Amino acid sequence: MQGPVHRLSALRSLRQVKVLHSFGTNMQSDVRFAMNSPEIRQRFSSLSIILHWVMVLLISAVYAVILLRENYPKGTDIREGLKTWHFMLGLAVLVLVIIRLLARLSQRKPPITPEPSGWQALLANATHLALYVFMLAMPLAGWVILSASGKPIPFFSLELPALVGQSKALAGQVKEWHETAGTIGYFLIGFHALAALFHHYIVKDDTLRRMLPGRD
Repeated sequence: MQGPVHRLSALRSLRQVKVLHSFGTNMQSDVRFAMNSPEIRQRFSSLSIILHWVMVLLISAVYAVILLRENYPKGTDIREGLKTWHFMLGLAVLVLVIIRLLARLSQRKPPITPEPSGWQALLANATHLALYVFMLAMPLAGWVILSASGKPIPFFSLELPALVGQSKALAGQVKEWHETAGTIGYFLIGFHALAALFHHYIVKDDTLRRMLPGRD
């Protein structure tokens, strides 16, 4: 009786080994495919993609609320509320751009395929630098304006400390710069968006696809 039982047990063990070997082989193939997949290799990380599109929405909202403010008389609650939201959303952009910069420094930037010409790469780098300076400087300027005006500095449920002492002259100067830079921001952001569309539809490279959401 023991002979057949042992043979049956041995057959079962052999089948299990074959199944495990097949599973391991398939897993190795999947990993090799994932590592060599152009879509994965040439896209930004999920974190960078999420941060990019969330910031697009936030910056759009920052502009929207400050433009809506003009529809209401000065001193009204809704006008002041829109100004408060303008500032808080701007600070949210500041927080996210710092996180994005840290992610950018810690991760490899995927190459553009086919590789752009030298002048295109130089222009793209200059535009990205200008955008990062814009996204850092604008919220900080708003913070300085409120600080110099002696007003509270809200950030949702928090109240932030003043960056500078009270000074109406400084507040006026920084506010004038802030408004001018905001106007320049329209053109800077618009140029960035048009360049991405130009690369996607005219040049037909993967500049835009690298930043589009997709499955890893």
